[in-house]
Amino acid sequence: MAPGLQFGGNPEGPLVATLNIKNLPDALHEKLKARARQQHRSVVQEVTVLLSAALETTPPLSIMDLQGLGKDLWQGVDAAAHVAAERAAWD
Repeated sequence: MAPGLQFGGNPEGPLVATLNIKNLPDALHEKLKARARQQHRSVVQEVTVLLSAALETTPPLSIMDLQGLGKDLWQGVDAAAHVAAERAAWD
């Protein structure tokens, strides 16, 4: 078991972890309390929300995910003729 991590909870329900944080800077604790108050949450609830958001983010998209996007819009269009027509419209 990791240091500072304990398991407990309702014996009839699922086990929940207890996380103890040591040496948390006072300024950070005050910011956390203020944020929790603004969100109408307890400090524990706010920490849970923040950790969940940080750990459940989706991985960033790759530029390769865009490959082929919109190709159906250009089907049957001569790209060179289209560019020529756009350039002619600039004059």
